[in-house]
Amino acid sequence: MSVICLASRVCRAALPLRNVKVTPSRNVPLQNVRSCFGRTSVTLAAESVQKVIVDEIPEAGRKYVGRWLFGCSGMVFGAVVIGGLTRLTESGLSMTDWHLFGKKPPLTQAEWEKEFAQYKEFPEYKLKNMDMSLNEFKFIWWMEYGHRQWGRLIGTVFLLPASYFWYKGWFSKMLKKRVFACGVLIGCQGLLGWYMVKSGLEDRFTEPSDVPRVSQYRLMSHLGMAFILYSLFLWNALGVVYPAQKVKQVTAQAMKFRRLAHITKGWVFLTAMSGALVAGLDAGLVYNSFPKFADRWIPSDLLAFSPTLRNFTENPTTVQFDHRILGTTSLALASAVYLWSRRGVKLPPRAYTAAAALGGMAWMQVGLGISTLILYVPTAIAAMHQSGSLLTLSFAIWLTHELKHLKKIPK
Repeated sequence: MSVICLASRVCRAALPLRNVKVTPSRNVPLQNVRSCFGRTSVTLAAESVQKVIVDEIPEAGRKYVGRWLFGCSGMVFGAVVIGGLTRLTESGLSMTDWHLFGKKPPLTQAEWEKEFAQYKEFPEYKLKNMDMSLNEFKFIWWMEYGHRQWGRLIGTVFLLPASYFWYKGWFSKMLKKRVFACGVLIGCQGLLGWYMVKSGLEDRFTEPSDVPRVSQYRLMSHLGMAFILYSLFLWNALGVVYPAQKVKQVTAQAMKFRRLAHITKGWVFLTAMSGALVAGLDAGLVYNSFPKFADRWIPSDLLAFSPTLRNFTENPTTVQFDHRILGTTSLALASAVYLWSRRGVKLPPRAYTAAAALGGMAWMQVGLGISTLILYVPTAIAAMHQSGSLLTLSFAIWLTHELKHLKKIPK
């Protein structure tokens, strides 16, 4: 059903026009509808677009498509958690080759010794893990293997149902485009993951003081793509299962609130990407005090590298300093969103709950970040902090989803 068709049906029911014959057509320009029926019909038609998109999915199919989208988002969330644990346990460089469909894990003693011998040829073992035992190697190998297999499982869980739903006609035109985009991102994510790991296997670590690690730029790109993929799944799942509620009147205060919510969402994402740089450079292991850096508010080595711009992505002190500033700003924005939602601004009913969840999660996330820092990055708390960043983004996405109908009325 087209928007033009909806406009005609709404106008026939709502406007006292007896002598106007409405002929819905996909070729009728929107301007003609505006001139025939006035601004009211166009406004109502525009407000019905979300309903059209949802109504294109059969009732039985909507339930399964929604569950599938939520399931895919949950699996991507799990991949972020497993990836964080892999990074924190320094397991990412244990597998030194990559196969599109995976490979059989070593099962016999001879197979494990062969895999271990292959690992010994690369910088991480030569410069850092020369005293590692075979049992210790098995642990980090299984961690990385589990992360890669989880990624392949995401591809399977996505592709098979998507093919079936597409065949059944359970995707709207817009949802088809978004599902295709998610498929492309999943494929690119696997390739980018190997490209990231490869940077830690290169012979660029030559000095005994070097710490073999993956490129922080590739790590940030890999995590950022995972966040984008998760956001797409979650946004579309909410649109199918929980269409955004509407308010009777859109006020100027509500419009400003919506703008602040989107700014907060973007800032939370930027803070998370800054956290990826912290992880890539092990920047959480320097200046383990809060709020000061040792006994100073501004560390003396903040701009130690030359040229100056290098400090923002390669100097661990600067990267940690930036992450603290970004995190504090995210907390202030989320708190402002919560407080403003309690001051009488007219919002859709569920938006108030989403604003409260965002504000509460932001405070919890900052608490986890401070604990991670002052306790010298324990694996459990650091993993919860990374997962908390995605939860905070989830609540921001939920809030902006609920506010999607707070738009200016066409003149």
